[in-house]
Amino acid sequence: MCISERKYALVTGASSGIGREYARQLAVRGYDLVVISDRGDENEAAARVIAAEYDVTVRPLCMDLASADAAGRLWTWTRRQGIEVDVLVCNAGMLLFGGFLSAPPEKTVSLVTLHCTTNTLLCRYFGPAMRKRGRGYILLMSSATAWMPYPTVAVYAATKAYLRNFARALHAELSGDGVRVTAVFPGAVDTPFYELGDAMRRRLVRLGVMSDPRDVARKGLSALFQGRKRCIPGFFTKLCVAVCRLLPGWVIGLAMRLPAVKRIL
Repeated sequence: MCISERKYALVTGASSGIGREYARQLAVRGYDLVVISDRGDENEAAARVIAAEYDVTVRPLCMDLASADAAGRLWTWTRRQGIEVDVLVCNAGMLLFGGFLSAPPEKTVSLVTLHCTTNTLLCRYFGPAMRKRGRGYILLMSSATAWMPYPTVAVYAATKAYLRNFARALHAELSGDGVRVTAVFPGAVDTPFYELGDAMRRRLVRLGVMSDPRDVARKGLSALFQGRKRCIPGFFTKLCVAVCRLLPGWVIGLAMRLPAVKRIL
C-alpha cells in the first residue's frame, strides 16, 4: 500500500447543507477530498462540481454511516486507497423530532449510532496516524441543543451533549501532540433539516435566527485551524446558549405544560 502525499480532508454528510460547504471551503484551501453520504446521486453531483471548480481530487463514497460497522469500513477503504486523512470533519447527522416514547426504536438506534458510535470510532481509527505524524485536525459537529435537555428532540440533544463532552476531552488529550480538535455548536441552519418555504427561510436568515451554512462552515473551519476547542457561530446562537446554560430545570417543566408541546408529545 502506497500512502498518497497529497493532503486529504474527509467530510461526512457532504452531499448538502453544512457538509457540502465544509467540503467546498476545504477545497478552496487546497485539500483533496473524500466525501461520504448515503445519498449517492447527490454526493456524486457535489463531488463533480467541487472537483471541477477548484481543481482538486474528490472521491465520493456512498455509505450508511448509521450502521454499527460504518467507521471501520470507511477507515479500511481509505487505507486500501492509500489515503492519509489530514482533516476529519464529522458532520453527518439526523433529526428525530417528537415525543421520545412515540419514536420508532430503529430510528432511535440509527440516530445514536450515527452521532455517537460512528463519530467516536472515526476519531479512534484516524486519530493515531495524526498523533504519529504530529499533525491533524478533527472537527465534530455538535449543536446548541447540547447545553440543556430539549424535550421533543430528547435523543438528538443528548447525543449532541455527548459530542460536546467527547470533543472537549479529546482536545485535552491530543493538543500536546499537534492534533487539533474542535466542536461546533450551531443553532438553526438553513439546510434541508427544516421543511420551510423559501421566503420564510430567507426571512429567518436575514433576522439572524437561522444561520447560513456557508457562515457556519467558515467559522467552524477558522476555529479548527486556529486550534480553538469550541465554536458557537452567530450572535443569536451565542445568546441562546448563554440563556440555556442559566435556565433552571423548573423552566423546562413549565414548557412541558404548554398545549403546543403536549400535542407534539
